[in-house]
Amino acid sequence: MTSMQEPSKLDASRIALLVDCFYAKIRVDPLLGPVFNAAVHDWEEHKRTLTSFWCSVALQANSYRGNPMAVHRMQPGIRAEHFERWLSLWKTTTRELLDESDAKLMLEHADRIGRSLRLGMGLPERLETRGLAIQVIGKA
Repeated sequence: MTSMQEPSKLDASRIALLVDCFYAKIRVDPLLGPVFNAAVHDWEEHKRTLTSFWCSVALQANSYRGNPMAVHRMQPGIRAEHFERWLSLWKTTTRELLDESDAKLMLEHADRIGRSLRLGMGLPERLETRGLAIQVIGKA
Protein backbone atom coordinates (compact mmCIF):
# COMPACT_ATOMS: atom_id res chain seq x y z
CA MET A 1 0.00 0.00 0.00
CA THR A 2 1.48 3.36 -0.96
CA SER A 3 0.87 6.47 1.04
CA MET A 4 0.10 9.69 -0.71
CA GLN A 5 1.93 12.68 0.66
CA GLU A 6 -0.45 15.42 1.65
CA PRO A 7 -0.03 18.64 -0.28
CA SER A 8 1.90 21.33 1.52
CA LYS A 9 -0.14 23.70 3.65
CA LEU A 10 2.71 26.17 3.63
CA ASP A 11 1.66 29.63 2.49
CA ALA A 12 2.51 33.24 3.34
CA SER A 13 0.11 33.43 6.29
CA ARG A 14 1.50 30.22 7.81
CA ILE A 15 5.05 31.49 7.36
CA ALA A 16 4.08 34.81 8.99
CA LEU A 17 2.68 32.89 11.97
CA LEU A 18 5.85 30.79 12.16
CA VAL A 19 8.07 33.89 12.08
CA ASP A 20 5.92 35.63 14.71
CA CYS A 21 5.96 32.67 17.13
CA PHE A 22 9.64 31.99 16.51
CA TYR A 23 10.77 35.54 17.21
CA ALA A 24 8.60 35.69 20.34
CA LYS A 25 10.83 32.85 21.62
CA ILE A 26 14.02 34.52 20.37
CA ARG A 27 13.27 37.77 22.21
CA VAL A 28 13.13 36.04 25.60
CA ASP A 29 15.82 33.42 25.01
CA PRO A 30 18.73 33.87 27.47
CA LEU A 31 21.39 33.35 24.77
CA LEU A 32 19.75 34.90 21.70
CA GLY A 33 17.53 37.57 23.24
CA PRO A 34 20.37 39.95 24.12
CA VAL A 35 21.91 39.63 20.63
CA PHE A 36 18.64 40.17 18.75
CA ASN A 37 17.19 42.80 21.09
CA ALA A 38 20.36 44.89 20.70
CA ALA A 39 20.29 44.59 16.90
CA VAL A 40 16.56 44.81 16.10
CA HIS A 41 15.05 48.24 16.66
CA ASP A 42 11.64 47.61 15.08
CA TRP A 43 10.40 44.08 15.70
CA GLU A 44 7.30 44.40 13.50
CA GLU A 45 9.44 45.52 10.56
CA HIS A 46 11.97 42.78 11.28
CA LYS A 47 9.24 40.13 11.27
CA ARG A 48 7.82 41.48 7.99
CA THR A 49 11.31 41.32 6.46
CA LEU A 50 11.87 37.77 7.72
CA THR A 51 8.43 36.66 6.54
CA SER A 52 9.34 38.00 3.10
CA PHE A 53 12.69 36.20 3.30
CA TRP A 54 11.14 32.84 4.24
CA CYS A 55 8.39 33.21 1.62
CA SER A 56 11.11 33.76 -0.98
CA VAL A 57 13.03 30.72 0.26
CA ALA A 58 10.17 28.27 0.78
CA LEU A 59 7.57 29.47 -1.72
CA GLN A 60 9.86 30.99 -4.37
CA ALA A 61 7.92 34.20 -3.81
CA ASN A 62 10.85 36.36 -4.93
CA SER A 63 9.69 39.06 -2.51
CA TYR A 64 12.81 39.49 -0.38
CA ARG A 65 15.33 42.16 -1.26
CA GLY A 66 18.25 42.07 1.11
CA ASN A 67 21.65 40.67 1.95
CA PRO A 68 21.55 38.30 4.94
CA MET A 69 25.34 37.82 4.90
CA ALA A 70 26.01 41.56 5.17
CA VAL A 71 23.46 41.91 7.97
CA HIS A 72 25.02 39.08 9.97
CA ARG A 73 28.56 40.32 9.38
CA MET A 74 27.56 43.66 10.94
CA GLN A 75 27.00 41.79 14.22
CA PRO A 76 30.53 41.00 15.46
CA GLY A 77 29.28 39.25 18.61
CA ILE A 78 27.61 36.38 16.74
CA ARG A 79 29.20 33.05 17.61
CA ALA A 80 28.66 29.45 16.50
CA GLU A 81 26.59 28.70 19.61
CA HIS A 82 24.12 31.40 18.55
CA PHE A 83 23.52 29.55 15.29
CA GLU A 84 23.09 26.25 17.16
CA ARG A 85 20.53 27.75 19.54
CA TRP A 86 18.72 29.56 16.70
CA LEU A 87 18.40 26.31 14.76
CA SER A 88 17.19 24.45 17.85
CA LEU A 89 14.42 27.02 18.46
CA TRP A 90 13.54 27.00 14.74
CA LYS A 91 13.24 23.22 14.79
CA THR A 92 10.98 23.29 17.86
CA THR A 93 8.78 26.05 16.44
CA THR A 94 8.39 24.50 12.99
CA ARG A 95 7.40 21.19 14.59
CA GLU A 96 4.84 22.94 16.78
CA LEU A 97 3.18 24.85 13.95
CA LEU A 98 3.66 22.91 10.72
CA ASP A 99 2.89 19.41 9.58
CA GLU A 100 5.82 17.01 9.45
CA SER A 101 6.79 17.47 5.81
CA ASP A 102 6.57 21.29 5.91
CA ALA A 103 8.52 21.40 9.18
CA LYS A 104 11.20 19.17 7.64
CA LEU A 105 11.40 21.40 4.57
CA MET A 106 11.73 24.59 6.63
CA LEU A 107 14.39 22.98 8.83
CA GLU A 108 16.37 21.87 5.77
CA HIS A 109 16.27 25.42 4.40
CA ALA A 110 17.34 26.88 7.75
CA ASP A 111 20.16 24.38 8.17
CA ARG A 112 21.51 25.09 4.67
CA ILE A 113 21.27 28.86 5.10
CA GLY A 114 22.85 28.67 8.55
CA ARG A 115 25.79 26.65 7.20
CA SER A 116 26.31 29.23 4.48
CA LEU A 117 26.19 32.14 6.94
CA ARG A 118 28.58 30.44 9.37
CA LEU A 119 31.00 29.70 6.54
CA GLY A 120 30.79 33.29 5.31
CA MET A 121 31.45 34.57 8.82
CA GLY A 122 34.38 32.22 9.41
CA LEU A 123 32.58 30.29 12.15
CA PRO A 124 32.73 26.52 12.61
CA GLU A 125 29.86 24.58 11.05
CA ARG A 126 29.06 22.88 14.34
CA LEU A 127 30.06 23.61 17.94
CA GLU A 128 32.01 20.37 18.24
CA THR A 129 34.07 21.30 15.18
CA ARG A 130 37.50 22.24 16.42
CA GLY A 131 40.79 22.73 14.67
CA LEU A 132 43.26 19.88 14.72
CA ALA A 133 45.53 20.02 17.75
CA ILE A 134 48.78 19.20 16.02
CA GLN A 135 51.79 19.57 18.20
CA VAL A 136 54.83 20.91 16.42
CA ILE A 137 58.01 19.28 17.66
CA GLY A 138 61.12 21.31 17.07
CA LYS A 139 64.51 19.87 16.16
CA ALA A 140 66.84 19.25 19.05
